[in-house]
Amino acid sequence: MAKKLAQAGLMAALCFIGFALFKIDIPVGADKTAFHLGNVFCVLAALLLGGLWGGLSGAIGMTIADLVSGYATSAPKTFVLKLCIGLIVGLVAHKIFHLSEETDKKKIAMIAFLSSAAGMIFNVIADPLVGYVYKKYLFHVDQELAAALAKMSALTTLVNAIIAIICASIFYLALRPALKKAGLLSKV
Repeated sequence: MAKKLAQAGLMAALCFIGFALFKIDIPVGADKTAFHLGNVFCVLAALLLGGLWGGLSGAIGMTIADLVSGYATSAPKTFVLKLCIGLIVGLVAHKIFHLSEETDKKKIAMIAFLSSAAGMIFNVIADPLVGYVYKKYLFHVDQELAAALAKMSALTTLVNAIIAIICASIFYLALRPALKKAGLLSKV
């Protein structure tokens, strides 16, 4: 349990760094969106630690990043969406395809890619929709403006998703052998 908690803390820190430090803010009127690497580590955490621990790592790390880097109003939405990303990636990787038990390198690569894609497809759909509802009903933003902001968010979310799928899969494939050899690869 202590090992898993330490790994989750490390992944939460990487999620924080991926958003807080490796981002490009894009002003959209009075609001903003960002290209960032936070989702890379959220997905990687779920591949390495499983859905719950990976999702919590992403949710906690990226929510804290929101709070300290000018996105505080998005923090509750971020927590829920990143937790869901982790749960979906973990479900596909570990419950459906049993990634941690797989030994064939090609299958491992395919599972990592498909699992990452499943979580990011969810995010590409959910982030703009939740953002629209969030802005329209919580912050009482005009419907047309909320729709325009959702469209901008959809574009940046798609770019972030493509980067996350590719990078998380590559990072997982690079880290897996070393973590397995060191006895640090979690059995999920």
